[in-house]
Parts: sequence; C-alpha cells; structure tokens
Amino acid sequence: MKLFTNSEIAQIEQQTLAEEGITPIEMVTRVAESVAYEFMSIYKPERPVVVFAGPDTCGAYALEASRALAHAGYNPEIILFNIGGNRLNQECSVMRGRLIDDEDASCDFIEVTGLQFTMPELTRNTLVIDGLFGSNFTGSLSGGYKYLVRSINESGAEIVSIDVPSGLSGDSTAGVIRNDVIHAHLTFAIGVPRISFFMSENGEVVGRWKVVDVGYSRKAMRAIRESFFLVEGADVRRLLPKRQLYASKADFGHAIIFAGSYGMMGAAVLATRGALRAGAGKVTCHSPRCGYFVMQTSVPCAMFDCDPGDAAIRSIELDRSYEAVALGPGMGTADFTIDALEGFLKVANANSRPLILDADALNCIARRPALLSYLPVLSILTPHAAEFDRLFGVHHSPEARLMKAIEVAEFHKIIIILKGHHTTIVRPDGKVCINSSGTPALATAGTGDVLTGVLAGLIAQGIKPELAALAGVYVHGKAGEIAQSKHGTYGVTAEDVADSVGMAIKKLTDI
Repeated sequence: MKLFTNSEIAQIEQQTLAEEGITPIEMVTRVAESVAYEFMSIYKPERPVVVFAGPDTCGAYALEASRALAHAGYNPEIILFNIGGNRLNQECSVMRGRLIDDEDASCDFIEVTGLQFTMPELTRNTLVIDGLFGSNFTGSLSGGYKYLVRSINESGAEIVSIDVPSGLSGDSTAGVIRNDVIHAHLTFAIGVPRISFFMSENGEVVGRWKVVDVGYSRKAMRAIRESFFLVEGADVRRLLPKRQLYASKADFGHAIIFAGSYGMMGAAVLATRGALRAGAGKVTCHSPRCGYFVMQTSVPCAMFDCDPGDAAIRSIELDRSYEAVALGPGMGTADFTIDALEGFLKVANANSRPLILDADALNCIARRPALLSYLPVLSILTPHAAEFDRLFGVHHSPEARLMKAIEVAEFHKIIIILKGHHTTIVRPDGKVCINSSGTPALATAGTGDVLTGVLAGLIAQGIKPELAALAGVYVHGKAGEIAQSKHGTYGVTAEDVADSVGMAIKKLTDI
C-alpha cells in the first residue's frame, strides 16, 4: 500500500473533486458521514459523547459527523472553538450553519469565541470525539489549546480522533511534545493512513487506527510515485519463488553464515535455523572450533565450516561460490575478527557482492568506521536502534534515525533495515518501506539473528537483496505472530520464531 505525504493527499483530494465534479463542501459531507458510520458501528448511543471541534477542516468533519450522530439517536455535546469569532474556514463555517439550522438534531452546541471556557465534565464513561486539528497541523500546541488537550488526556475518557490526534502532523513529527498531543484510543484516518502513524514514538498517541474510505481517486493515487510504502502480505506473496515439482536442493541455493563465538553460539544456531526454515537448499555455518558440537547437534541439517580460531572467528574467506553470505550474529568484536572482516569486505566490494551484515558485524564496523566505505552495493544492514547509533552517531528519536538512514543508504548505495515495532526498510533510491507484520512478542533476545538467517535463505533462492529485505522482514514478523498464538506474548523465544518461519511462508503461499 502506498503511503502519502500531506501534500500528496491534498493533490489526490483535488483530483478526486475534479474527476467527480463535486465541491469541497460535498467532500467534507462525505468524510463526515463515513466517520459517523464508523463511530456508530463501534459505540452505542447510551454513552455520553462530547465533541471538540476546531476552526478548520477537521472541525468541519467533527461538526457534520456530530449532526449525523444526533439524527441517529446520540445526544452529543458539541464545543466549537472559534476564538475571536472569525477564525472558521469556509467548510467549518458551512457545517456550523447546518448544525445550528437543523431543528431535528438533538444536541447541545457551544461556540467558544473568547478566552473564557468552562470545561465539560468528562468521566471514564465519556466518549470524546477529537476534531480540533487535522493532519496538516505543524509545530506544537500552545496556550489554551495545550491545556485543553492535557485536560482531555487526564480525564480518562475514551478518545476518538478524526484524521490524526490533535497536535500531531501527518508527516514529520520532529520536535513534537507528546504530552501536548491528544492521546487517542482510536484514530479514524481519512482515506489513507498517515506516515506519522508508523513512527514508534507516536504509538502512544495514535492508539488503534482505522482507515475511513472516502472514495479517493484510484487514478490519482496510482499516478503518484510514492516515497513511503506499507509492505503487506499480497506484496510479499508475489516475491516468493514457486517450487517446481522436480526441483532439487541445488535449485534453492547455498547460504553461508559467519557467526558465533565462545558463549554466543546460540546466535549462530538461530541464524542458521532461520535460513533453513526460509527455504535455502543448503546452509553452511562458519564458526570457531568451540561451535562444532553445538552446531552439529542443534542444527544437524546444516553444514559446519570450522574457523582456525578456537573461541572466535579469525578468518573470513569463501572457499567456494555461495548465493548468499551473512555475517555477524554472535561473532564478537575481537581485533582479529575485525581484521578478518576488513579483509573480506575489501574483496567483496571489489567483486560487487552484496552481503547481509548484522549484530557483531555492525559492531565491528562501528569500532572501525572506515569499513563503511567498503560495503558492497546493495548490501543489507540490519541494526536495532543501539547498533545504528554506534554506527552513525546518537539520535534522540526514531524519526531522526530514519532521516539519517535515508541519507546513509543513498550515500553508500546500501539497504538499511531499522528494526522496531514497525521495522522499516530504507533503500538506496530513497524509498522507505514500512513493515505491517509483527508483534511485541518479537522483543526478545535472538529474534534479530533469526531475521538474518531468513534474509540469507531468501537471497540464496535468487531473490534480489532489495526484494528479499521486504519479504524477509514481513515473513519474520508473521513468524512472530504465529509463535505468539502458540506461546503468548510473554512466552515467545527466538527458537519459537525460527521454527515458525516455514509456517509463515506456508500461510502466504497457500492463499
């Protein structure tokens, strides 16, 4: 699914108006009726409803939706903020007039034009509809609006926001103070979800979100070349290779994973299992001597390539051709391991061979930053927040980290997978792909190692790195969901995720 910026959504809406020959007032009416319908499908009229409407288009949605609710048996208390008496835009002014003139609408309407305002009583049983400010809002709330928002949040009422929670933008939210943003329990996104919904720092304010279909022009949406994309199951299904009846293991490639050290062989086991479950024809794990019995007993389906080192990897070389090469899980950061990685990166760069680098491979590079210049084009880096900051400097928000990742990916021509609740794939062409699968159950040690193996397994089967990144992250998230269904959010381990990878792929390919 394409994700659009505020300016792109405005462009889509204008083209929709032109194609259908309707006015902005008619579009506001359509949106409001859709919002009211969605609200009524969830909430019953018995609960008290308080509506806060702002002076712009979002306020117009709220006013017209309230009128529809009043006709449906709800009795909303509506508060319109029109400070000074002349702040309403055209759409909001029209909807205000409709509400006042509608004698059949059973509701209490208050218009606030001055600085004095009496806050209505809000309880935990109250439903609050937030229509103060929409997705085009930028900056931070100030003055009376800031205190109004804080009072609503502190009331304990259940809050439903229209478009976005007031105080939040649909695009960048850098510098936003989230205490000064409505903390919605449910957000009705108009037409399409907003990019800001997928930034982890906004999860607490967006709550659950649901798209309200308002009939945006499909032609207009297709015409926009998106920068942001939401990865869904249908997208991944097309990427997974079909298995022919007479295929052999040779048809599905050979992956090698350089992983493990004394005390960290579990990471090598998890990565290797991930590659096998993802469908690689053959998988070899290159580890130090201390890993021999661990790997042979824990992953007997894989081959073991013994490093000269007893406790950590001292040599990183390829003695044959492999379709996929991954490095890092549990590998350690000893000086001789960094030396071996440096030599290997130089050769791989000269051969233009994409790699998968995770965990300690990234930590090794962080200790010797000059190695960044040897990353082969289209290599995949899979950092979590701390690993990313070790590589590229400290960042104080996920959004800041994303902006830096876009810059770095373009400069080095690499793919960066920023792991998190909405794991994000940043491509060298500037496109940002946000994963839609996953669960908090994945927040446990070792699941990143499984992802590294899944990526290696998919690339071994001939999927290009930029596409394997999308498919691998989505499959990994689905595997986490399957593991959660068996063991609960608290009980999932990385082993459970690795063992669920095959079933995740089956669910995708069986549809």
